[in-house]
Amino acid sequence: MGNSRLTMRILMEMENLITRSSANQNITSRFQDLHKSILRKHYNAADVEIDYHRHRIKMDVVLNDKEYDPKTVNTVVSTIPVNLFYEHLTAFLKTCLAQDVKSLAFYARLLKQYSNKDITFMAI
Repeated sequence: MGNSRLTMRILMEMENLITRSSANQNITSRFQDLHKSILRKHYNAADVEIDYHRHRIKMDVVLNDKEYDPKTVNTVVSTIPVNLFYEHLTAFLKTCLAQDVKSLAFYARLLKQYSNKDITFMAI
């Protein structure tokens, strides 16, 4: 029961952070990095570019996880270029949120980094 409440709390806080980060017309570079991190995690992308004016996301999605190691320089990695259109950035980013354990741990780190909240120690 506690885990499901913690899961819901993390997802709710992430949705709030996404809403705050994409509310302005001039999105700060810090929040641009947040958006790219969410997209990298969800799509397993090696490179992400967001064109906020044209509502486009360009990224190179890794086809085989075994070839890609983010800790080293990767000279040969099979990727596919993807060019997506989004209508509303906030809604699009919220659809990228997943509920698996690895994703929740990743979101908890993002919350601590971007909103100065340590979700694991918050009272539920």
